[in-house]
Amino acid sequence: MITGEKLYEGKAKVVYATDDPEVYIQDFKDSATAFDGKKKGTIGEKGRTNNAISSRLFTLLEQNGVKTHFLGVESETAMRIRRLDMFKVEFVVRNVAAGSLSKRIGYPEGTPLKNPPIVEYYYKDDELGDPLLCTSHLDELEVVEPAHLEEATIMARQVNEVLRAFFAERGLTLVDFKLEFGADAEGTVRLGDEISPDTCRFWDAATGEKLDKDRFRRDLGGVEEAYAEVLRRISS
Repeated sequence: MITGEKLYEGKAKVVYATDDPEVYIQDFKDSATAFDGKKKGTIGEKGRTNNAISSRLFTLLEQNGVKTHFLGVESETAMRIRRLDMFKVEFVVRNVAAGSLSKRIGYPEGTPLKNPPIVEYYYKDDELGDPLLCTSHLDELEVVEPAHLEEATIMARQVNEVLRAFFAERGLTLVDFKLEFGADAEGTVRLGDEISPDTCRFWDAATGEKLDKDRFRRDLGGVEEAYAEVLRRISS
């Protein structure tokens, strides 16, 4: 497709217009950030790897009845996507205690949750630090229609069911992950953004080795190798 003007550049991706107003190009970057942008760096081949992983997983989800923004691979680092009006809410789906959840509820990292998944809502506002909110807060802020919130929550659980099984077959534990949703031109709720080691915690099911962005966050080393390993496993 003909790539047009740059519409948006974030920490991990750039979005471009095309000659079709309902189709964008989403290009993945090698740059990496953590802790609300306080830590910055570059992960070699991250753009190519995350594009390949996200494309594979969006295709899998579409095959299992989850509507997404994915339209096809555009290049090694880019995909074609439907234009969505994104909700100002991040959905975090958790199966195992890790990261901020461990700190909030006092569970040691790695503790399986009794009734997974837990679905959390975070308000997408950089100035506020993307705070965790309850549904009453979301109602007050009017950042997403209640019907859309309910539908997206159901979809998030469906995504979890599909991906947990998929990764388990490949020796990976899906600890937790972030999803973003929006509505297309017809008002259909669809999954957007990406699904990759940037937005998910993947642990080796046998060893517990971290194969995700936590290796960058915690200076564990082997970041490129971890991302490549996830791609290798899901490509089989």
